[in-house]
Amino acid sequence: MNRALVLHYAWFGVRALGVLRPRVGPVFGVEGRAVALTVDDGPHPEWTPPLLDLLARHDIRATFFLIGDRVREHPDLARRIAGAGHLLGNHSMTHPHPFAALGTAALEAEVGGTQEAIQEATGVRPEVFRAPSGNWSPAVLRAAARHGLTPVDWAVNPSDWRRPGTGHIARVLSRTRPGRIMLCHDGGGDRSQTVAALAQALPRLLARGLTFATPEVRPRVRT
Repeated sequence: MNRALVLHYAWFGVRALGVLRPRVGPVFGVEGRAVALTVDDGPHPEWTPPLLDLLARHDIRATFFLIGDRVREHPDLARRIAGAGHLLGNHSMTHPHPFAALGTAALEAEVGGTQEAIQEATGVRPEVFRAPSGNWSPAVLRAAARHGLTPVDWAVNPSDWRRPGTGHIARVLSRTRPGRIMLCHDGGGDRSQTVAALAQALPRLLARGLTFATPEVRPRVRT
């Protein structure tokens, strides 16, 4: 088993233990009574708009990890996300698998290209990055650091991309504890279950007295 794959499975262990602030590697949590909603794989013309409407109704700020190619296809949606006050994140240009197996030049194209695509569309240069499928490695972390990006992972995963049912997604999200980062998706397939589940889970989380935050951006580290 190569080093990248070993580290990939190690991150699963960190998530399972609920470790919020490892000394190195991705950010897994937020401070205090807050939780963080992160949304991957968009923007998508069918699912991003209703999700933005839902978040606006509840006055919730989320983090959208955008795919560069989809930003180029739908720059208006990227601008709408930014205009609504959400944090924009880099989620690679094409979402290749396995991400950690890419060479240095390919990683640079995936990360750097997405930085440019998002900035061209929105005027905002992302400060946070999530590796596709959470597939981290030292090379991936270095690529993020070269662009001043804070790597961000997650601790609550309802596996909404599998479409396990609205009820399942809503239950997992509703049990989120303070300090945790939640993972959802608005692209990559039919996300009707995700939007419906969030419509149930967000009011429940707010009723528990939780607030919503975005992951903290770390000071830039030179590489």
